Amino acid sequence: MKAYQADIAKFADTDTQIFGLSVDSVPALRHWSEELAPETKGLSFPILSDFVKRSVVKQYGVFNENTGFGMRATFVIDKEGIIKLVEEGGSAINPAAAFETCNMLKKK
Repeated sequence: MKAYQADIAKFADTDTQIFGLSVDSVPALRHWSEELAPETKGLSFPILSDFVKRSVVKQYGVFNENTGFGMRATFVIDKEGIIKLVEEGGSAINPAAAFETCNMLKKK
């Protein structure tokens, strides 16, 4: 999420809403957000908590039942609710493909 924060201005021109999702609690996410972006007292985009039921990570197929954690993933979803990009694993922390996809969608 730190890389997304660093590139947040690039996304502004693509008519994009960025948010994070985690299975951590709200207090943990607040602390984590402030730790990732201390200069602004937190990330400039919301991080949603799926702490109680983990329903969102399960619905998107990125929940690891064995560990109880969500797997790292990036989704780009268009305005009609259609998933246009899924990145999982280490590459999901790099915003380049998400930016490229958002930029492409804006040009349509």
